[in-house]
Amino acid sequence: MHNSYNRRNFLKKSTKAGLGLALGGAAMQSSATQMLPALNHYPFLLPKLDIVRIGMVGVGLQGTSHVSNFLKIKDCQIVAVCDIVPSKVERAQKMVEEAGFPKPEGYSNGEEDFKRLCERNDIDLVFNATPWEWHVPVSLEAMNTGKHAATEVPAAETIEDCWKLIETSERTGKHCIMMENCNYDREEMMILNMVQNGVLGELLHARCGYLHDLRAVKHDMNGEGVWRRAHSMTTNGDLYPTHGLGPVAQCMNINRGNYIDYLVSFGTKTRGLHKYAVEEFGLESPQADEKFVLSDVVSTMIKTMNGETILVTHDTSSPRPYSRDILVQGTNGIVRKYPTPLIHIEGKTQGHSWEDLNNYKDAYYHPLWAKMEMEAKGAGHGGMDYLEDYRLINALKNGLEPDMDVYDAAVLSALTELSSKSIASGSWPMQFPDFTRGMWKKKRALPVMKEV
Repeated sequence: MHNSYNRRNFLKKSTKAGLGLALGGAAMQSSATQMLPALNHYPFLLPKLDIVRIGMVGVGLQGTSHVSNFLKIKDCQIVAVCDIVPSKVERAQKMVEEAGFPKPEGYSNGEEDFKRLCERNDIDLVFNATPWEWHVPVSLEAMNTGKHAATEVPAAETIEDCWKLIETSERTGKHCIMMENCNYDREEMMILNMVQNGVLGELLHARCGYLHDLRAVKHDMNGEGVWRRAHSMTTNGDLYPTHGLGPVAQCMNINRGNYIDYLVSFGTKTRGLHKYAVEEFGLESPQADEKFVLSDVVSTMIKTMNGETILVTHDTSSPRPYSRDILVQGTNGIVRKYPTPLIHIEGKTQGHSWEDLNNYKDAYYHPLWAKMEMEAKGAGHGGMDYLEDYRLINALKNGLEPDMDVYDAAVLSALTELSSKSIASGSWPMQFPDFTRGMWKKKRALPVMKEV
């Protein structure tokens, strides 16, 4: 498709040409996308489902957590389970049976057995919790066989694949939803509620990121290290942007009256993963010979169309406490989550000090948490995993706009390739592709701020 080729490749041309064309790429991208008709039903709504029938692809640690949640949510049923490890399929089947539901069909005949699952005619939703490189193939197969797709983060790793998800969703009329659980975090939803109610005034700036010491995880060949470490050997950019950027993008109404204009990324030297390997396995070990390209700290500065800035940080190679570095600043005040939830509101907070964010809980606790707190208790990641799964089923069952549509999935995921291109070009600015083809200009409410 000629139009798709133009829009997907303008970044490569702009990077090679330097700063002028990197920023000037907006014109090239705009002229290409103007040839494509904008949807007249954005967002598209679909018929209600009496029951949401689910096929699970990938039932490792996170996939199993979702299985547990779905077993507690009314009007959904797991009818099929797929994983390359037969014992994981059997574990998920047993969980479903022990919860009093029929045993789901199992699929474990190789890496592409998910295709047989997608061919079934008794599935409404294919839920994907596989390693990153399988998120796009599984989602495309699901939509092309008439199912909705829900995928763990990130939804895609390249701009090309972001466009594939969008075009397939538009062509098939099926949702492609990225399951960003941090959008449902207790404090982040309270901050969103305060922003939506004007407590911080007009927004100016935000910080966010993924700061998580994963050195041991990446070297654990019995866990995620089997696949996750490889990304640190091939890509120097923000590998995992959505956990921090998701909640901040909601605060700034990205795709709903605001959009990302361009970004600039910087990377530090690469030291942490090699240092860890030497210290844990020895200088003569095979692990010590592995070569990594991922900067220990990747910093990306984003400029939005409405004039705000967002600093996104990725650090998974350093000894440090966990943080998503959430901070939102406006003309009337500032709020942060880490290391402890604090806020300063002009005219309310004494002097130039911080105060406990929980002082405002009675007034601004998000209605979804107020409604679902008991149901979410004990679920993964402090309960936010249950809320995201509940909202997914609620949207499909009632024919509602999902909290995160395919355009949100693309925007948040695109940061990986764009940050990599910026670093590789000497930190030139990278124009952000308009995945919505201008539809972001339409102001619309976040679904999660409507009836919950």
